[in-house]
Amino acid sequence: MENTTRREPTLLQALIPVFFLVGMLASSVYLFGGDSSYGPNQIALILAAALAAAIGIRNGFRWKEIEQGIVKGISLSLNAALILLVVGSLIGTWILSGIVPSMIYYGLHLMNPSFFYPVAAVVCAIVALATGSSWTTASTIGIALIGIAGALGLNLGIAAGAIISGAYFGDKLSPLSDTTNLAPAMAGTDLITHIRHMLWTTIPSMIIALTLYSILGFFYTPSGEVNELQPIFDALTGSFTIGWYLLIPPAVVIAMVVKRIPALPALLIGALLGGISAMIFQQSAVAAYVGNADLPHIVVLLKGFWMAMFQEYTASTGNEAMDALLSRGGMGSMLNTIWLILSAMTFGGVMEKTKLLERLADSILSLVSSTGSLITSTLLTSISTNILSADQYISIVLPGRMFRLEYQRRGLHPKNLSRALEDAGTLTSPMIPWNTCGAFMATALGVPTMVYMPFVFLGIINPLISAIYGFTGFTIEKLTEEELAEMQETK
Repeated sequence: MENTTRREPTLLQALIPVFFLVGMLASSVYLFGGDSSYGPNQIALILAAALAAAIGIRNGFRWKEIEQGIVKGISLSLNAALILLVVGSLIGTWILSGIVPSMIYYGLHLMNPSFFYPVAAVVCAIVALATGSSWTTASTIGIALIGIAGALGLNLGIAAGAIISGAYFGDKLSPLSDTTNLAPAMAGTDLITHIRHMLWTTIPSMIIALTLYSILGFFYTPSGEVNELQPIFDALTGSFTIGWYLLIPPAVVIAMVVKRIPALPALLIGALLGGISAMIFQQSAVAAYVGNADLPHIVVLLKGFWMAMFQEYTASTGNEAMDALLSRGGMGSMLNTIWLILSAMTFGGVMEKTKLLERLADSILSLVSSTGSLITSTLLTSISTNILSADQYISIVLPGRMFRLEYQRRGLHPKNLSRALEDAGTLTSPMIPWNTCGAFMATALGVPTMVYMPFVFLGIINPLISAIYGFTGFTIEKLTEEELAEMQETK
């Protein structure tokens, strides 16, 4: 039976856990820097959840009710957690099999000195799409490209902007990306539906960005030759068999996505195809990875396949940049991200159950009168959270929890919300100097955030296009009666 003495939370009470979280996250970044997402941020979220729970108890909620809210919140993210585990296996087997190295190899061959900026964006997009990581792409291929830009006398701000735009384009559309899995989990839709819906805003934004980079390229003509890439080519061909046939497994996964096969089985099939390809085409690489010459050859191949599914693959190409890019994967590599998601969902679950989140949302939604203003409010809230919390994950989780029910009440499909979360939360994070993403990109590329920020065209254009779609109704999809009834049943 509900507590009849329960009090409605005030706006100040709703803001206290948020401001506490912002302070904790800022302290986390200050004390731990780039390692803040590997534990410190999780502790900040748990402590903020504890503070929100204390406020809820003061307002008349029982701990058992709050605990149920936490369990419900975490349950919403379990599908994403399972997908992330399979994604870890897929990354591991695709690297070991030479699939990712082949993508990088062919992508870098697209490099043309006369069109450096747009080609750099495209190359980074390909690598990030293959790896699901904007950070890894920028800190490996991006470093090589920024070095080439410096050697050719190009504008480093534009070059860094193109690298970041490409890296975040690929990251945003990759099923291997943690934020791409997180956003639909927060909104209440599935991964494949989310990615397909993002194409409507992301593709036009990238086309405009590439056009602008091409125009800028006419004013900064390279004066040298691109020869710094040869060591990368040598490292790839020296450690892996490179071939067009290794692009077949990704094509199969894409085909399954087009056929609307659910993400979990599609990605698992992709991981298994990668392991089989490794056993056939990369037997020397698998043997070097396993490092146990006493076992029969077939057993070594099977053990390598198995290892790549659960633990990080460690590359040894002789090239530092390639080793950093290719040393990843395995289910174990996803446990920290899942830890962060569980912590964020704990905070969101407490905020929602104690009605603190509802109080915050009501304050914002009082200014909302249309679908366009709702989507714009979502975009602005994600950007503001990026600025205040200095973390792109929080900019997806917090607005996702705040606006989820309002989208449902208005009969809007949750994929509209998940797209808005990424259009603003993911893409604006590297443009904020004190955000973990902005700090990382500036450090990795050696270009200050404020120098490259005006040239991260994808991050500037995409939220604008998303807002325009909201006001015009273009690609904004409604829930069917069956979908709405199903969501209300599971509420």
